[in-house]
Amino acid sequence: MSDKPLELEVLRAFTPLDGLRRENLSALARKTRLQRLEEGRLLFKEGDADKRAIYLVSGEVELRSGERTVAALRSGTPEARNALAPGQPRRFTARALSDIAYLAIDSDLLDVLLTWDQTGTYEVNEISGAEVTDTDDWMLVLLQTRALQRIPPANLQALFMRMQQMPVRAGDVVVRQGDEGDFYYVITRGQAAVTRDTPLNREGLRLAELGVGESFGEEALISGGRRNATVTMLTDGTLVRLGKDDFHELLNEPLLHRVDLAHARELVARGGRWLDVRLPSEYEVWHLDDAINLPLYFVRLKLKTLEPDTTYVVVCDTGRRSSVATFLLSQRGFDAHCLDGGISENQLGPP
Repeated sequence: MSDKPLELEVLRAFTPLDGLRRENLSALARKTRLQRLEEGRLLFKEGDADKRAIYLVSGEVELRSGERTVAALRSGTPEARNALAPGQPRRFTARALSDIAYLAIDSDLLDVLLTWDQTGTYEVNEISGAEVTDTDDWMLVLLQTRALQRIPPANLQALFMRMQQMPVRAGDVVVRQGDEGDFYYVITRGQAAVTRDTPLNREGLRLAELGVGESFGEEALISGGRRNATVTMLTDGTLVRLGKDDFHELLNEPLLHRVDLAHARELVARGGRWLDVRLPSEYEVWHLDDAINLPLYFVRLKLKTLEPDTTYVVVCDTGRRSSVATFLLSQRGFDAHCLDGGISENQLGPP
């Protein structure tokens, strides 16, 4: 892979990239690298679901279905202006007939960028208020987050208009445990530490480190409670923040899929799982059959224990904790639904 910045003309050679406005094409170019593959190697295989749009910059590629050759594509031809064998899962296997150079662009990112480009009435520099640099291209960072790829285009437009940039320094405390929630934050440059004070550790127990593209602050906004942890910058960096009301209107509600009990049971009957985010002590008293117990405070830390292709119906006593967990799961790409009203309102639980 080359670290050399990609020239805009390379991207403009392909469809639909040639339809992007210059500012947005430049932002995409800064995040895209020219990749190479030797003759005879496979670019992708039939059945793959890699969510990439592949464009052939140089060389020749063969498309096969089983043992049958479907097509041979050469760079620079009209047929090669489009992404190679689009569609997921892949219908063909692509093999390099010569040494090739190609671009691989996340297909979800490309779709969001195209939608935003075609529905927006402003350009990158108009939003940021300054020239975008390689290290501070915050909008493209946000466009690559799964949360923003799942909200309506109109919300996306308003989101960018209402977000505020914040330069921060190493050692800055962005949110403090016990304070009221006021903003939702995303890191666009730098790193931060999440710590929590406990009776046995007043200096703070380190829970996690956050990097570019990761967010924090949503739990207090959704639950209506106070901050349950402190977030401190480890390095100089940049954040963008969204106010509480705007967060609920533009981001939380579109991602918070509430379902009634009948719909929840239907999802579970079709292969979904109950995800109980109450404390273990509550879970032990009573829980839904086959429910997984993952307390809310562990959700961020234990995401890898969940199956990404499984639908989860999230439950708690009242729906408050499950609302937070559903948002956290949804913004990370999980198909998650919140049982509206929780266990109590739906009259579940022990007699």
